[in-house]
Amino acid sequence: MQAFRSAILYFKPHGQPGESAIFETDGLLVVGPNARGTQVVLDVGPWHALRARFPELPVQHLKDRILAPGFVDLHSHYPQTNVIGSPASGLLPWLENYTFPEEKRFAAHDYCAQAARFFVAELLRNGVTTALTFATSHPASVQALFAEARQQRLRLITGLCLMDRHAPPELLNQSPGSGGTDATEQSLIDSEALIRQWHGVDRLGYAITPRFAPTCSAAQLRGAGELAAKYPDVWIQSHVAENKDEITWARRLFPASRSYLATYADFGLLRRRAVYAHCIHFDDDDRALLRDSGAAAAVSPTSNLFLGSGFFDYAGADRVGFQYGLASDVGGGTSFSPFHTMLAAYYVAREGQTKTGLSLSPQHLWWQHTAGAAQALGLAGVVGNLLPGCEADFVVINPQATPLLARKTALAGSLDELLFSMLVLGDDRLIEKTVIAQQMAPATS
Repeated sequence: MQAFRSAILYFKPHGQPGESAIFETDGLLVVGPNARGTQVVLDVGPWHALRARFPELPVQHLKDRILAPGFVDLHSHYPQTNVIGSPASGLLPWLENYTFPEEKRFAAHDYCAQAARFFVAELLRNGVTTALTFATSHPASVQALFAEARQQRLRLITGLCLMDRHAPPELLNQSPGSGGTDATEQSLIDSEALIRQWHGVDRLGYAITPRFAPTCSAAQLRGAGELAAKYPDVWIQSHVAENKDEITWARRLFPASRSYLATYADFGLLRRRAVYAHCIHFDDDDRALLRDSGAAAAVSPTSNLFLGSGFFDYAGADRVGFQYGLASDVGGGTSFSPFHTMLAAYYVAREGQTKTGLSLSPQHLWWQHTAGAAQALGLAGVVGNLLPGCEADFVVINPQATPLLARKTALAGSLDELLFSMLVLGDDRLIEKTVIAQQMAPATS
């Protein structure tokens, strides 16, 4: 057991996202093993109320710091780290000119391994302790990322990228060249082998990962749905309704489906633990389909702004009531920093909604990248919060990390003013330490 005294931010288990934050200006966080040996939060609350319960426990006093839940990133692409900041006129040209050429390099195991090391280190440096991310269509890319995440104790979910058409030949799922197995069937065999090898090992989870419907044949999507039915506790991840040209393409390829989103439902790929990135160009039937299936949206504001894809409709999402959370979407997204992502989400809500705009509260934005994202993953009460029973993942925030932050946060007269100052002015320098199961990971390399 170990105890930390500091200001502490966490969230009520049930409550409106914009009003659910709890902030102890002088709090105590007690962590230790549960019955299974997992390091979890044992207690949290005001220092003066909890100290008497643990009179013999050594306390680490983190003066002038804030402890907060580790961030949860609902969608990213580890093979696209080198693609950040590549200019393009839109999504499809960006894929052709930058993303696909970079992903070809992941056929080499050594390249996968060094990319995985950098990616995981960058997540931890920015305070991300749980991530749902894409690999490539090469099994070696999945193996390398799982191995690195396991070594660093990061809670990570990934899977083999399924794509058997409409992409460069080097990126299409490959057959072994013998035994009569075609590439589509081999991609499903490889996916199942990876599920059996990695899903549920330590803090790792597998995601069945069609890249997006246009790059998957009907046979591949059908096989992915059969895998999802066979392994109901694995995740599913893909993209939907990001770009209008992409939507037109998907509708032409799957004309029998009511909508692009409905294509995934038709193949058994829309259910609890399914996370779809973007979900921008939806009607209310799509929103209801997402809600009723138990699936969730990964809101990717820096990517959507950068590629000119559109604005996530927060008002529509809340009106119909489906789950969502925030995502960096590296490398279409422009930063690993959750602070940059939260600020971009604020812009999206202000500029992309009704004529008057929607002003998301700082508590709501922070919730979207922690407890809300965990809920969207089906991991509420496991990660993304500091309530008793949650895994002991948290960040140590220094609100005086820069002169301007120190000046501005000192003026905060409320929790919303404090949180908003940090998400507007903050970046990786705010994260002094990232803590995973009591193991301190330095925030700087």
